[in-house]
Amino acid sequence: MKASKGTSGLLAELATIGEDPRGGVTRLLYDSAWRQAQQTVARMMADAGLAVAIDEVGNVYGKLAGSDAAASHVLTGSHIDTVPCGGHYDGALGIAAGIAALSQLQLQHGQPRRTLEVVSFCEEEGSRFPLAYWGSGNVTGSKRFDGALEAKDTQGISLREAMIGAGFDPDAHRQSKRTDIGMYIELHIEQGEVMERAQCDIGVVDAICGQRRYFVAIEGRSGHAGTTPMAIREDALAAGAEMLVWLRQAAVEQGDGLVATVGKLDVSPNIANVIPGKVRFSVDIRHRDEAVITAFCERTFEAFNEAAARHSCGMTMSCWLNERPAPMDAVIQERIARLAEWKGYSHMTLSSGAGHDAGLFAPHCACAMIFVPSQGGISHSPLEYTAPEAIARGTELLTELLYQLAYVEDSHEEI
Repeated sequence: MKASKGTSGLLAELATIGEDPRGGVTRLLYDSAWRQAQQTVARMMADAGLAVAIDEVGNVYGKLAGSDAAASHVLTGSHIDTVPCGGHYDGALGIAAGIAALSQLQLQHGQPRRTLEVVSFCEEEGSRFPLAYWGSGNVTGSKRFDGALEAKDTQGISLREAMIGAGFDPDAHRQSKRTDIGMYIELHIEQGEVMERAQCDIGVVDAICGQRRYFVAIEGRSGHAGTTPMAIREDALAAGAEMLVWLRQAAVEQGDGLVATVGKLDVSPNIANVIPGKVRFSVDIRHRDEAVITAFCERTFEAFNEAAARHSCGMTMSCWLNERPAPMDAVIQERIARLAEWKGYSHMTLSSGAGHDAGLFAPHCACAMIFVPSQGGISHSPLEYTAPEAIARGTELLTELLYQLAYVEDSHEEI
């Protein structure tokens, strides 16, 4: 066994895999860059003295076996895949820091009481196939993937074909699902600018926000822009514009962390001198409280119906994603805060508006997330950046937390 390069060194090596000529890195589930990255992660784990295992969907584990075989395991890590032209830190930070932490703990303290593992999940982003959390979803059983193997990417390649091409047999009937994990800890970049604006070192995540995503379809009537009187128009875009303005204003007035976004808008026939007859747009609503999301969505549906009626248009609103909020473990949150104070790091509690693998573990085990700041709040971009000193602080805190959870006899003992 040799000492780990440290988190920044491991990150630098991973950043060379999947370099995209358009900028950033692109590692999509089961493609060649993904395979190289997972092979590199497995080698990094082995170099750190960890026992390496790969499950049936391609999740890579590095294990430091504990002395108490009956105790549930402590798992840390994140995902290896990226969005197209993604940054060097999203996902990769949690993997690199986990390897560095376990390497240091083994060198300094030897065998833990609880088994410690670091995982590189095969997929989280949903960038290649119309699914997300393929890695953690299979481990926790939290996601239903009915028909997933026949799902196709933009090149017409099915998930089944991609798995076989990457060396995995989807018909092997081995199980990725785990029942021995008692705690899951994920270190991640914030992907926002709340911490940077607050000049804060450590983010203690209290919950991963739930989210609802809808497609809204408005049916009006196309007509000549010059010959159709304003009073009798059935203008789908005018109705849609009212809806978009209402949504933003309602979200601002709601406050308390609720966010609402329209990111996609399609207008038909999209001709300068024709009244739009059809409009379709997306709506993304997020908050840490399920009751708040439900109430806001009900208000939105009612307001949109009223706007459509004012313009003599029809309207349908279909939900295609419904993720419930995932609260993090209060005891571990408190421990993270105390460790940050002990280390002299400023800290703040915040919710994650982005989804993470931790959200899938939350219903099954004690779960926690640690954030470090992102420069300018930029993520999913070649410009994504977190300073080396922030990475070092996050890794140091993760290492100490894992020591407390896996080496101390009572994992909930006060520090």
